[in-house]
Amino acid sequence: MWTVPKPNYRSGLCADEEIAVNIGGVRVVLFGDVLKRYPESRLAELVDCSTQNSDVIYSLCDDFDPSRKEFYFDRDPDAFKCIIDVYYFGEIHIKRGICPICFIKEMEFWKIDQSVLDECCKSYLGEKEEELKEIANKVKVILEDMDVDQCVTRTQRCQRFLWKLMEKPDSSLPARIIAIASFLSILVSAVVMCIGTIPELQVLDDDGKLVEHPTLEAIETACMLWFTAEFVLRLASSPNKLRFVLSFMNIIDFMAIMPFYVVLSLTYLGTSSMMELMNAQQAVQALRIMRIARIFKLARHSSGLQTLTYALKRSLKELGLLLMYMGVGIFVFSALAYTMEQSHPETLFRSIPQSFWWAIITMTTVGYGDIYPKTTLGKCNAAVSFLCGVIAIALPIHPIINNFVVFYNKQKVLETAAKHEVELMELKSGRQVRKKSNEKEEAATF
Repeated sequence: MWTVPKPNYRSGLCADEEIAVNIGGVRVVLFGDVLKRYPESRLAELVDCSTQNSDVIYSLCDDFDPSRKEFYFDRDPDAFKCIIDVYYFGEIHIKRGICPICFIKEMEFWKIDQSVLDECCKSYLGEKEEELKEIANKVKVILEDMDVDQCVTRTQRCQRFLWKLMEKPDSSLPARIIAIASFLSILVSAVVMCIGTIPELQVLDDDGKLVEHPTLEAIETACMLWFTAEFVLRLASSPNKLRFVLSFMNIIDFMAIMPFYVVLSLTYLGTSSMMELMNAQQAVQALRIMRIARIFKLARHSSGLQTLTYALKRSLKELGLLLMYMGVGIFVFSALAYTMEQSHPETLFRSIPQSFWWAIITMTTVGYGDIYPKTTLGKCNAAVSFLCGVIAIALPIHPIINNFVVFYNKQKVLETAAKHEVELMELKSGRQVRKKSNEKEEAATF
């Protein structure tokens, strides 16, 4: 039996309608009529069973002192202070410093329904549950990477090894080399695409038209062959091919590869009748322009770009407000500029829709100067418009940056937590193995 410390709330023996509970060394005296407000809770059951046999009592608490009617619980006293609030106020707030997941377990022990949690605590709990799911997913990925040698067949082992080689740069030195080679191929392909548009580096074809230099085309072909081989190997080794195909980044990879083979088929595979169509050349040019999609492949090799993408997704509300502010400002100031500039004989504001362009470049402080006001009122309107534009752009910047920082730090914490969880699992498994080996040695000794 525990040593009962000096009572914190009330001292002395309890009356018939009172019970005393000792929570981790903290003694609390509670009224029975208050506890019966939640008759299905553990404390209410203690009030009803205080005169019953000891078997029922010990099924509800850890220990019991009949002389003092004091029930002992080996639980967190800080969490219990929050649990008591439900009997007096009808709701519970999770105090700062208490793990919300552990607090939910405390509520389950005391048989308090989660519906009594305040809305702010429910949202906070939801965030923590999402974090736990993310940690569990990261742990699952780490364990899958560690279980390569445990695959049943040789084909499965090869598939898992190839998947790690193509998708996990940190798994081995060859995987890191492949990731660096893929990254350099993307950069080279993007540079070649840009250099190929310089007229001085282009050559004339049989029809007298400027086309890309053969050397640049050879480099482009080599890069596309690398992208194709990489995509095919990743698809072949993917453990879930449907998820792989529907992934946004894999769709980008496919869109970056597809135009090369379409143009190749239109140009070299005997489709001369198709090339004679009026819009065939325009279609080929459009497909060539789609090569810019390969620059988005960099996001697959950059955790920073991925974090930025997720942060922007979380900031859609702020971005929507920014677009709304800018849209309202553009409409108002373009209409005012058109009205004020009509008195000038050489006005550049021919219509309100035409004035939208002026409002956009003014509110974003670009100011190309192709359209500008010439009247005094028009200049005053322009000054107010770019001041409002600066304010409208600056207002949502801080929440967006804050979302990025919070998400980035959160991902770092979750990765560290997942690694620690894996280390604990390995430590526990090692202890179990050693325990079993010791038991076998003892059995062999006897």
